[in-house]
Amino acid sequence: MSSFVTHLEAAIDGTHLPADRVQTLHKDRPLWVRYDLDAMGRALSKEMLRDRPPTLWRYRELLPVADDAAITSLGEGMSPLLPAARLGQRLGTSNLWIKDESQLPTGSFKSRGLTMAISMARQFGIRRVALPTAGNAGGAAAAYAARAGMECFVFMPEDTPAINQYECQLAGARTFLVNGLITDCGRIVREGKERMGWFDLSTLKEPYRIEGKKTMGLELAEQLDWKLPDVILYPTGGGTGLVGMWKAFAELAALGWLASDKRPRMVAVQSDGCAPIVRAFERGDKHAEPFANAHTIASGIRVPAAVGDFMILDAVRESGGTAVAVEEGRIRDWMQLAISSEGIAVCPEAAACVGALEQLLASGSIRPDERVVLFNTGAAQKYPEAIASELPRLDIGKPIDWDRIAS
Repeated sequence: MSSFVTHLEAAIDGTHLPADRVQTLHKDRPLWVRYDLDAMGRALSKEMLRDRPPTLWRYRELLPVADDAAITSLGEGMSPLLPAARLGQRLGTSNLWIKDESQLPTGSFKSRGLTMAISMARQFGIRRVALPTAGNAGGAAAAYAARAGMECFVFMPEDTPAINQYECQLAGARTFLVNGLITDCGRIVREGKERMGWFDLSTLKEPYRIEGKKTMGLELAEQLDWKLPDVILYPTGGGTGLVGMWKAFAELAALGWLASDKRPRMVAVQSDGCAPIVRAFERGDKHAEPFANAHTIASGIRVPAAVGDFMILDAVRESGGTAVAVEEGRIRDWMQLAISSEGIAVCPEAAACVGALEQLLASGSIRPDERVVLFNTGAAQKYPEAIASELPRLDIGKPIDWDRIAS
């Protein structure tokens, strides 16, 4: 066990559980990894990070892996934080930034969670894993399992983007298409645990994917010289990214590393085709009701029921943030707006955040001069169904119509 990990804590009621053995849920709800931050603060300073390689593992003391031999890495570099002035100008904000997770090894932020989950599974001697996925998590799990020499089983809705289907199979995972939603895939994984002997890597059903995702918050703080932004817009399905970042900010505050006590307003973004968190937020509920007939081209946020719903809602409310549902039919337009403005391969989930920003600026919920960070959680190229378009054709047997080209 890492010298700084003290225990696991049940998010639902605060029960402490030992961290030196395999744990999943408590009362069917997720667990936090807790650290001795006082001891860590004496052993590590933020200045010490400057000379470390620019990878996720630079934050080694704030991560749960104890055995270096268990670390399963594909070279997870720090994702760039890019100014987006042209897109910001078009939306009406002067201080917009995009943290581009598409440049991680498997093309999405899922690399963060799965490098940590697979490393911890390896540390505990687990040899077979399984998970449901609506998109990028499956490909990341398959890649990191292959890197670790583990068996991997992936179950995904049959309309999951084709690239995600192919990358799982290419990485050697046993991949199955299911005529249902991610919740139906999750049921298959749950029901197969005893018979198949696999470990369930589902979102928040083990405590370590969130520890990988929190490195987004650690990186963001370091990239901004420990001054957190005013607002973070984050596409929200299972919610580990948003929850993980909020945990990271709390840990950094406890270490005394942040330049001020001010933390960002967290905005959970969903499509109106699948918006359980938004509905619960608007009603003031602690938990979210399953969302019927969930549909969206942003497959990563097509999660009709999240096991960590209350954790997402707590983070949003504690931050003074909000939850926003955007119009499903406009997601492709926001993708094109963002990519044509900045050249960043914005995925449909991040495009929903562009729509949310437009909406919140119009309502005055975000001021034009506030520093806003929008997370691009994956590469647009992984969504061929969402980016497909009919291109004009030229016939080389005919004179070139330059007026047509110019128009």
